[in-house]
Amino acid sequence: MHDKRAQRLAQIRGESGAKSNDKNDKKANEEKKPALYPNATRVSPEAQATGKLLKQLQGLQELYGKQDMAGVMAKADEIAAMPTASNYDKSFAYSLAANAAADQDNQAKAADYFRKALDSNGLDNDSHYTTMFNLAVIQYQQDKYQDALATIDRFLAESKSEKPEHFSFRADLLANLGRNDEAAAAYKALIAKNPDDKRVLMNAVAALQAADKFDQANVLLEAAYKRGMLTDGKELRALYVGYMNANRWNDARAVMEAGSSKGILDQNPQLAKDYMVLAQNAYADDKIPLAIEMYTKAGPIADDGEAYLNLAKVLDYSGKKAEAKAAAQKALDKGLKKPEEAKDILTR
Repeated sequence: MHDKRAQRLAQIRGESGAKSNDKNDKKANEEKKPALYPNATRVSPEAQATGKLLKQLQGLQELYGKQDMAGVMAKADEIAAMPTASNYDKSFAYSLAANAAADQDNQAKAADYFRKALDSNGLDNDSHYTTMFNLAVIQYQQDKYQDALATIDRFLAESKSEKPEHFSFRADLLANLGRNDEAAAAYKALIAKNPDDKRVLMNAVAALQAADKFDQANVLLEAAYKRGMLTDGKELRALYVGYMNANRWNDARAVMEAGSSKGILDQNPQLAKDYMVLAQNAYADDKIPLAIEMYTKAGPIADDGEAYLNLAKVLDYSGKKAEAKAAAQKALDKGLKKPEEAKDILTR
């Protein structure tokens, strides 16, 4: 969110009126640095500091360099209130004050100063639209999602930005507002343009799931998995839970086993619960060997003995008495809310 201090100082120096040895230096430098928003609808003003206030702005910059954020805000208010202050002087002062307030985690003041910087309308397009985007971010941080959406919509309409991060931010806002269908559509459009952006992918999945469009979420995840993009345990879990919800049990099991063998999935109680879901489904389908296999995987990593107890029951049902007793003892060792069932198996 912060402008680079060196850039700010260079900006002030560039407006100091010092003559260049080459009249084309300024133009050459501008050509080397392309505009951030070349298609903006706003006509960029000639951003110049008022000569009488140049030292004041330099002093403001020095306060910021010394990390005197309270001093920056007080000085900015002083400069903006001066009768000779130009639109640029006000915008620059308010913009620096906004960054100072943000540094102090004073979101309310930061938003107010960013808004004043925009209303003063004195900055060049790059700084003006960066300020506008910063205001949207601050509003987001204040949980003022509707205000942030209005600001980012204005930003996109005026700046004509085509940067994915700006559209992704808008999609995030739609999701936070519960407008999941619109968020999902926005994320999918981003994925189409930026298929390798995993953050956008996972946000799209979350939005689709929130909109009860689980099949579409599964399509995105499955495609990403086949491309090797899902490299985190949470990402893999999103896929295999999606498969479970779609009754694609074999696909879910294949993802879980591949993730475990590659060390992507942590062997923890959550994974144990997921193995137990597979086991319960296998048992319901009379796939007893598979149920035994899944409960056997769940037992050692579960946080209690329930998986081992269920394993003991299935083994007992299958006539494997000795193995059932061994599982029942493991269940007791890990702890059970109702140990009677395990003890019953042991006494048979």
